[in-house]
Amino acid sequence: MDVLETIRLHRSIRKYEKRAITVAHKEAILRAACNGSTTGNMQLYSIIVTEDKEMMLRMAPYHFNQSMAINAPMILTFCADFNRFNRYCACRDAQTDAYNNLQSYHWAFTDAIIAAQNACVAAESLGIGLCWLGTITFNVDKFIEVLQLPENVIPVACIAFGYPAETPELTDKLPLEALVHHETYHNYSDADIDRLYYDKEHHPNTLQLLKENNLPNLAQIITQRRYIKKDNEAYEQVLIQALKKQCFMH
Repeated sequence: MDVLETIRLHRSIRKYEKRAITVAHKEAILRAACNGSTTGNMQLYSIIVTEDKEMMLRMAPYHFNQSMAINAPMILTFCADFNRFNRYCACRDAQTDAYNNLQSYHWAFTDAIIAAQNACVAAESLGIGLCWLGTITFNVDKFIEVLQLPENVIPVACIAFGYPAETPELTDKLPLEALVHHETYHNYSDADIDRLYYDKEHHPNTLQLLKENNLPNLAQIITQRRYIKKDNEAYEQVLIQALKKQCFMH
């Protein structure tokens, strides 16, 4: 499939056919993931491939037992990884404590996310569906334990892959004008917000959510039902402790 068309038709797939991803397709996805841009060409990430159902079941509670975390043929966990490069430095008599900081985590995080997106585009071009599992950031400490990650490695993205057993409608998106700025950042007036969010707020999916949640607008659904302050602050502490434990913070 044409790459631009592949990206345009992206949708989250949560139901998969009960067959394994072929070896050729899996290798193509992984090769695409490992061919993206990286900081200083250091490739500061690792990818953990999970196909064993027992391992998926071990991770499932930390993915809040979402069906795609259990039923997908393959899950890829992308990790910010300075461990391998630090080992390389140690083997070459180079400084090995230069990267125990948030700046280095940001480099590795970016490398891992680029690899993850490359994997997604490659998979969809092959007719394979996928769904990002945001729960990887909520229970990062648990995944460090289950995946046996050493210091200087932390999971940042987790994606379920499989041949689609459904064709959901495309998700509504904000217009380009809402997301793209030219030369400098253009801040938003109240009128801009009303205009840019009009279609999203009047989309049938949003209207159904408003009815189900008995709330007046989408912003309140997100802040009061989906991503609420007390949860965000609790997960923030989990992440901070994980970053310290994995030597990315002091």
